Amino acid sequence: MWLLILLAWLVIWAGGTYWYLFGKPSPFTLESVRPPGPRVFDQKKRDKVIKQGFTLEKVPQNLDVIVIGSGIGGLTAGATLAKAGKKVLVLEQHDQAGGCCHTYIEKGFEFDVGLHYLGQLHENSLLRIAFDQISEGQLEFQELNPHFDTIQIGLGDEKREYTIVSGKSEMKAHLFKQFPDDTEAIETFFKIMKISAKKTHYLATLKLIPQWVSLFLLKSGIADLVSSVFRLSGTCATDLVNSLTSNKDLHVIFSYLFYGVPPKDSSILINALLIHHYKRGAYYPKGGASEIAFHIIRTIQKYGGNCLVRAPVSQILVNEKGAAYGVKVRKGQGEVEVHAPVVVSNCGIFTTFQKLLSTEIQVKHDIQERLNTMKHGRGSFLVFSGFDGTEEELGLVSTNFWLFKNNDMDKSMEDFFALSKEDAPDNIPMMFITIPSSKDTEAKVRHPGKCCMTILTMVKYEWFEEWKDTTVRKRGDEYYDYKMRFANNLFDWACTVFPKIKDKLVFQDVATPLTNMHYLGAQRGAMYSAEHNLDRFQAETVARNRCNTPVKNLYISGQDVFSCGIAGALHGGLLCASAVLDHIVYIDLLLLKKKLKRRKAKEVAQLAKKKLK
Repeated sequence: MWLLILLAWLVIWAGGTYWYLFGKPSPFTLESVRPPGPRVFDQKKRDKVIKQGFTLEKVPQNLDVIVIGSGIGGLTAGATLAKAGKKVLVLEQHDQAGGCCHTYIEKGFEFDVGLHYLGQLHENSLLRIAFDQISEGQLEFQELNPHFDTIQIGLGDEKREYTIVSGKSEMKAHLFKQFPDDTEAIETFFKIMKISAKKTHYLATLKLIPQWVSLFLLKSGIADLVSSVFRLSGTCATDLVNSLTSNKDLHVIFSYLFYGVPPKDSSILINALLIHHYKRGAYYPKGGASEIAFHIIRTIQKYGGNCLVRAPVSQILVNEKGAAYGVKVRKGQGEVEVHAPVVVSNCGIFTTFQKLLSTEIQVKHDIQERLNTMKHGRGSFLVFSGFDGTEEELGLVSTNFWLFKNNDMDKSMEDFFALSKEDAPDNIPMMFITIPSSKDTEAKVRHPGKCCMTILTMVKYEWFEEWKDTTVRKRGDEYYDYKMRFANNLFDWACTVFPKIKDKLVFQDVATPLTNMHYLGAQRGAMYSAEHNLDRFQAETVARNRCNTPVKNLYISGQDVFSCGIAGALHGGLLCASAVLDHIVYIDLLLLKKKLKRRKAKEVAQLAKKKLK
């Protein structure tokens, strides 16, 4: 009798698991991908898609999902749900959709705000397939020069320069040449990179299976028996690289892709993943970063949804049963309600829980418990510079430059963030330089005779906090003078790399954490959202930090779900869509990948036959 009951339960469990994994229709199909259409250069036509202002008349009827925030995480979740048959409305508080993927044009110069380059976009990669699906084949990417990053350490006569190149074997071989005495350390680090890249989906799975199952696997030690990725996720980057080599310059190479957290407080898995991300090449969207939002929004519109800007959400509506059922949007002097049975928030965990939920919900234990797993990220500071002249005349290149004043990242970042407001601008320890006009092959067509540069560093929000209640572009002379101290020092440092730009500067704009808060809705100006510290990537925290929230029918998307950057936020969108649909869309993507590989193999075989004839 008991055997029959156990057998019945096993059959039910197996049937339920099969239904969860394969029983629902896929939102993704090969047939939905079509050849890219002609590029839309007419700004008025583009604005009708990415700058469509909010009115109730433009809200689709019978909505299924409201997405708050049009960053790549929100757009990915929205497009995936739209392709699954849901009617989706994306609401954006800024006057242009795209979040960190948007660009802005000023005085004839076009600047990327948050997308500087992408990796893992080689043919039939999972990320490329995802982009193809959510844009239905309309996004095109330009592969950049194999030498995609240069790292400079030190100043003046003590400056050392290292280069990073892409390639399955070339990246490691090139580092061997530059660090001949540390080949064993590099070999070990690349093994960690390989494990991190191949097994990260195990960490994502922790967010998709029932939480009690994830915690059981972790607490029992079963997970560690399956893969070392769970241990690596919670391993301190500094401790690990110290065990590999005493070469401090190589320590920088292993952690140079900075995101506001010193190596001693960061996960080796995340640092390894970031470098591995570009192993198969670095890419940039043809037509500029705004192409991403432009084409994904059109996918959402194709299936009956829409994306509306100038639509600041002031509150997530929650009924007496504790379920989200819509939002309030500020319109003029008043507010209007928009209802849907599912709400997805792509504006970060702090904004979602601390600003958009009512006070009585905010104070609940399970909400506070989720908030306690996260810390506010560091603010971003950007300098946008425009030059008259071609890239050849100015000596500009598509290669990015990462500059460090010394090779002790832990100490230099700790010392910098401990500085007073007055001393900080004159002691910036590191910065990043990107030249978007040299990456986009079509920039010369859209903006002939002009080049642009974006400089990025990380700063403390507190240094700018005294001006938080002032109005954008009207913050006063003291604020302007203070931010320009940072900007001038950064630009002067950039001129040591590109000396010809100094006399050709004709436009400059500066974004502080307060700017990022205003235009991007980034809490405390943190473009990478919540801090990516070591505590956040402990396996148990990863398992608890999922798209589902304590509020029924409210989901989180974007960088706070898994990791930072465009690719990290996109995966946050896919994980969110999986949670909403109660269906793992990654399985659908992997099945598509297999089909595409078979198709490619067939094409190669047919081509070989033709050559033989």
